[in-house]
Amino acid sequence: MRRKPAVSPSPASVSTERKHRIALVLQGGGALGAYQAGVYQAMHENNLTPDWVVGTSIGAINAAIIAGNEREFRIQRLREFWDSVSHADLINLQQVPDSTRQLATWMTTMDTFARGVPGFFTPRPFNPFAIGLAVPPEEASFYNTEELRATLNKYVDFDYLNSKNAGIRLTISAVKVTCGTLVKFDTSNQSISAEHVMASGALPPGFAPVRVDGDLYWDGGLYSNTPLEAVLNDEPRQDTLCMMVDLWHADGPEPRTLEEVQTRQKDVTFASRSQRHIEAYLKQYQLRKLARELYERLPADLRKPGDRKQLAELGADTTIHIVRLPYAGRDWNMASKDVNFSRGSIQWRWEQGYQDAMRGIEVSQGCPFQVSDTGVVVHELPAVVEVATG
Repeated sequence: MRRKPAVSPSPASVSTERKHRIALVLQGGGALGAYQAGVYQAMHENNLTPDWVVGTSIGAINAAIIAGNEREFRIQRLREFWDSVSHADLINLQQVPDSTRQLATWMTTMDTFARGVPGFFTPRPFNPFAIGLAVPPEEASFYNTEELRATLNKYVDFDYLNSKNAGIRLTISAVKVTCGTLVKFDTSNQSISAEHVMASGALPPGFAPVRVDGDLYWDGGLYSNTPLEAVLNDEPRQDTLCMMVDLWHADGPEPRTLEEVQTRQKDVTFASRSQRHIEAYLKQYQLRKLARELYERLPADLRKPGDRKQLAELGADTTIHIVRLPYAGRDWNMASKDVNFSRGSIQWRWEQGYQDAMRGIEVSQGCPFQVSDTGVVVHELPAVVEVATG
């Protein structure tokens, strides 16, 4: 059995004359984030460059690289980043059976735990924190992420990102440690630096919080790992095509072993809560629509001069089409799959993201933007057609 090749829309087939906004929403997920890079490559090649990228954790790093480079350098910078953080495989994973691949991947992952990822994070030697002693808050972790600062400055042009010439808006989220509030850093109203991106990926206890403007921040995924609400709640409202990448599986089998329990726990913790956000948005959408309709029914003498302004602030009838791109890899149900920086695994995830995004682009071409009672439409990818080989 083999997969039927995805039909690739040509750049000319994707209309460049559009009035709706394109948003790309990226979850946190460590090494699984290579899938997101493949998604962006497909969008890039088909003239679906996003106007806005929203990310958390590894999604914030990918988003910063995408938004923080001129168009012709984005794929190159993404490739360079992922090549720099991937570990060489012990063997050629394409030439061995699945059981051998699993063992080799497990050994590569254990090496990551032991030595870290150059340019990303390294173990803290003789760490008092590891034996329960107090340390400065910026050192309260098992790994040091200071090398990530130089990596981000290498692959992200922050001057370009924060300039008026930047073609993509960037929003990344982090949690304020002292009060648990989710904070969004957004280039539409502030400058973003490497510290903001590092803060978005500071997942405890592995990584220490990062101080930004005097406050400590942890990974935004602790609060909400799929930052879709940033798109749903954005003002002023406008028609939007949202490509949303899901790296974790909300569904899964009943776990029986410690490894399966840990895997299921991590999937449940970081899986998308998008349905909850969508339901809340739809309730608001219907209330806004009802308020406008009721106003139009009022006699002229009951309409006050400021009513029109207030109704305008509620937003017009808009539609958000969400194309959900789920990472299909199960990674042998490894609880440490997000720490698997094996080069073969990184390349496989990138390719899967590319192929899935190609299918998602086909779905997006049939999304009508017109006034309706819907407000939000979620599109799932069609099943992959399997065809028999001769």
